[in-house]
Amino acid sequence: MNRRTFLQNTSVAGIGALILPNSLFAFSNTTKKVRIGMIAVGLRGQVHLDELLKRDDVEVIAMADPSDRMVKMAQKIVDKHNKKQPAVYSNGDYDYRNLLKRDDIDAVIISSPWEWHERQGTEAMRAGKIVGMEVCGAMTLEECWKYVDVYEETKVPLMMLENVCYRRDIMAVFNMAKKGKFGELIHGTGGYQHDLRNVLFNDGVKPYGGGVEFGEKGFSEAKWRTDHYVNRNGELYPTHGVGPLAAMFDINRGNRITHLTSMASKARGLHQYIVDNGGKDHPNAKVNFKQGDIVTTTLKCENGETMVLTHDTSLQRPYNLGFKVQGTEGIWQEISSGAFEKGYIYFEKEMNHSHQWANSKEYLEKYDHPLWKNNEAKAVGAGHGGMDYFMINAFVESIKRNIEFPFDIYDLATWYAITPLSEKSIEAHGQVQEMPDFTRGKYVNRKTVFGSNDQY
Repeated sequence: MNRRTFLQNTSVAGIGALILPNSLFAFSNTTKKVRIGMIAVGLRGQVHLDELLKRDDVEVIAMADPSDRMVKMAQKIVDKHNKKQPAVYSNGDYDYRNLLKRDDIDAVIISSPWEWHERQGTEAMRAGKIVGMEVCGAMTLEECWKYVDVYEETKVPLMMLENVCYRRDIMAVFNMAKKGKFGELIHGTGGYQHDLRNVLFNDGVKPYGGGVEFGEKGFSEAKWRTDHYVNRNGELYPTHGVGPLAAMFDINRGNRITHLTSMASKARGLHQYIVDNGGKDHPNAKVNFKQGDIVTTTLKCENGETMVLTHDTSLQRPYNLGFKVQGTEGIWQEISSGAFEKGYIYFEKEMNHSHQWANSKEYLEKYDHPLWKNNEAKAVGAGHGGMDYFMINAFVESIKRNIEFPFDIYDLATWYAITPLSEKSIEAHGQVQEMPDFTRGKYVNRKTVFGSNDQY
């Protein structure tokens, strides 16, 4: 029996299981390592690759990327870890399909440009490969439904690789929320507030930014990401903000997002950056960017909560994702992303109605999530302050142990759908857009998985 036949024949999954009756890993793998293929090894894919190569329970079998430069950079990372070089598929944009034909790969991690996610993700599921999918937003609502339909047809699982959910302070706040410290949750904010101008305009001379080029003359994300700012206007990158809030508010697990509305400011920041760094006569100074500098999206939940997301990547600013969690008994608000000591917290009863913010450090240390308390040393040196260790670890361990992914295909479809729905809302001057129930009613009985597996 081949892998695809096995998956189709075990399509009725029990609660808590990734694949039944036996995990894909246990069924077909004799090396006792999770065998992974990398689809796209650009700068983000290389971070994943580096994390995977640190592990003794993973073997990177193959990687596919049409860029020789990126492949060579990835191969240097493999050499650094003294691991066997993976097979390379770099013969054009579609050579990843030959990687998917291999029968010695259990799972793939996809880190390609956004417009490739749905095609590569659904093709991987049809090929029987478990998927770890990088973040973005969908191109269309139809794409989101296709993810769900292909999963329900094949039962090949997918994990949404949202690393901010694993940020240490976020997990402590999640822990506080689940223990009822904030009372009944009412409202949350978050977003992507990150100056990306040196990413959107990058000539490749300096790998992490330089120049005012994009498109054919651009390097890495500047080759493709900037085009979205030229042609689209919406909440282009919703998952960093909505992911942690969705976990706290039990979205798709007893609760769901029902509708949203979005508005966008005028677009000035990217044009000004080009003029300041390339001159007013540079050809790119004539480009009209459609994407508003600040996009604000309000989401309403079935259980009555609201969430506000802010997309702010085109203007000068320090990095801050803008999280706030507010309930009937307390409120937490970050000042600087990821730092225990740089946040505000207030509990009226405990603080004797002082109406004065307290530093969040004491509370967040007290409610530090067991995942971090038990595994802090393992996360040292991992990407994004350790977040990437926990995210990749959850992906690998879920496969090995045959347990549900913390964030799955229904989460991906819901979080991704915010982008096309926000575009429609902005185009219609803030008109309310309904969020589909991608679970088709299953959200009522689904249980929260994230943060519950302390053994990770």
